[in-house]
Amino acid sequence: MTDFDGKTAIVTGASGGIGEAAAKRFAADGASVVVADLKVEEGEATVADIEDTDGEATFVETDVTDPADVGAMVDVAVDTYGGLDFAFNNAGIEGEREATADQPVDNFERVIGVNLKGVFLGMRAEIPVMLDDGGGAVVNTSSIAGRLGFPDISPYVASKWGVIGLTKTAALEYSGEGVRVNAVCPGVIDTPMVAQSREEDPESIDGAVAATPIGRIGEPEEIGDAAVWLCSEDASFVTGEAMTIDGGYTSQ
Repeated sequence: MTDFDGKTAIVTGASGGIGEAAAKRFAADGASVVVADLKVEEGEATVADIEDTDGEATFVETDVTDPADVGAMVDVAVDTYGGLDFAFNNAGIEGEREATADQPVDNFERVIGVNLKGVFLGMRAEIPVMLDDGGGAVVNTSSIAGRLGFPDISPYVASKWGVIGLTKTAALEYSGEGVRVNAVCPGVIDTPMVAQSREEDPESIDGAVAATPIGRIGEPEEIGDAAVWLCSEDASFVTGEAMTIDGGYTSQ
């Protein structure tokens, strides 16, 4: 357990999956958490779960593609808890599955908007507050699709490669000023997104599991815990890293 007493964290995409797991871990370690998502009922359920275990959390309905919404999210952290120490920019969507030449333009723009623009807008709003507060840590969610190519999800792949580029650039820009910036690159994780993919194309997930040396899909907590660790003092010498957590998938 990490001592985050008196610290504040923002987690986007915190209504389920990896974001929910990270929000609960931040709270368990003592941080006050801003739970941000478009899914109101599920996001409020995350807050209720945190409060049931004597944690502190606030839900903010947030469209990460909207600069005003993202700014308001950060304002809630400052106004409610007095500042911002950690941010986990995790919100993401997969989008439609089509070969690149058949991808609808609006799908490409939607996926890039949430997965890449959302990370950019998050850091754009979060980092200045951290600089004013004397430092902090940001973690962005990429994917093994930010390491490799995958057929039929070119917008998703492009967005996740872009997240790594944004992460490394921001790390170079701000780590000397006390703000560390890292990314996590999950493999196949038991999230609502993977559940939907399994429903649409069971063979794709089964094939990914078969190709994973550990022989199973990952749990959301295994990624959430890593994101929280990257924000901790135990990771004080880690910045610009894109941590792959995939059961060995990309090691082959």
